[in-house]
Amino acid sequence: MSNLEELCAQAGLKMTGQRRTILKVLGESADHPSVEDVYARTKSMDPSISIATVYRTLSLLDELDLVIRHEFQEGYSRYELNWDHHHHLIDLETGKVIEFQNDELEKLKEKIARDLGYELVDHRLELYGRKLK
Repeated sequence: MSNLEELCAQAGLKMTGQRRTILKVLGESADHPSVEDVYARTKSMDPSISIATVYRTLSLLDELDLVIRHEFQEGYSRYELNWDHHHHLIDLETGKVIEFQNDELEKLKEKIARDLGYELVDHRLELYGRKLK
């Protein structure tokens, strides 16, 4: 059983074969797949999977905070496993999503929250840009 499967089981999510396939697809995705992407990838592994099952499973995983749902100003959601803390830079021309981490940025976010009298408990940072020519 994978770590993700264990987390799902601990959260009380029944682990069906179809859910295992969806988890496998998410675990192997190097990109941030949409529901349709996840569906196409799982369908090639298990033709019995319906898009409704993919929607329901992703929604459950989102509720359990095991995946993160992103909008990226595209009009549809993309998903990724909630494993590590990072940020995103989205190329507005290609739609490519670049993950990055930056220690200086982490310190600055903490400082801003503290200066405003808050403890930072959660955040998301998405940058949108065009490649310099």
